[in-house]
Amino acid sequence: MLLLALTALPVFSQEKLNVLFVGNSYTYNSNLPQITALLSAEADTKLITRRSVAGGAYLWEHWHGKKGLKTRAIISEGDFDIVILQDNSMATLRVPDSTLKYINRFTEFNRKHGAKTYLFNTWAREKVPQSQVEIDAVYEQAAKESGAVRVPVGEAWQLAMDIRPSIDLYNADGSHPSQLATFLTACVFLKAIGGDLPEILPVEYKIKDEFGEELVLLWVDPLDADFCRRIVEELLAE
Repeated sequence: MLLLALTALPVFSQEKLNVLFVGNSYTYNSNLPQITALLSAEADTKLITRRSVAGGAYLWEHWHGKKGLKTRAIISEGDFDIVILQDNSMATLRVPDSTLKYINRFTEFNRKHGAKTYLFNTWAREKVPQSQVEIDAVYEQAAKESGAVRVPVGEAWQLAMDIRPSIDLYNADGSHPSQLATFLTACVFLKAIGGDLPEILPVEYKIKDEFGEELVLLWVDPLDADFCRRIVEELLAE
């Protein structure tokens, strides 16, 4: 009887984290939570994402249940490891005290329910790039006061545009993200949360609908994917 000796193959073991994105169209535009989850499929840390969003929502509206939002109930019932907070894109410029107040409230609330808070430090609008400094300052202060983790998405955008001025990160409205910008943003989140990106970044992101048909959410040029990796690795170098 011939016995074959089989060499044990390494088992790919992932840490899994339940993540809730709290925000508005900056979060749900281009399916950021879903893209982040799909991106993490081959990374060391698998992110299982959910969202609580409404167009133009402020964090105070999430807290008080306006616009039909049930964010606090979702957090209290959801067994999340991480809650990501994104305030209205103009809040840090117009009502920074509100941003600070409700980040502090949510961070304490999240902590009581076993979740760590991450802050979605958003980008400046295309016509006012100089406002990035002010936006960053408010999120930096919020992180310092609350103990939350600031995710420097706006800085990643700025670095990408500094290195490659022709890069197209904005939709036609000069505010919301292009598909490439959503990919870059997802890379920033995965690196910030999981500590690493997949060895090979996927360039096509698909899901199946209720009938089992594949839907393509996003496609990224391989050269753009490599560029985004370099931006994230430089910005979030350990």
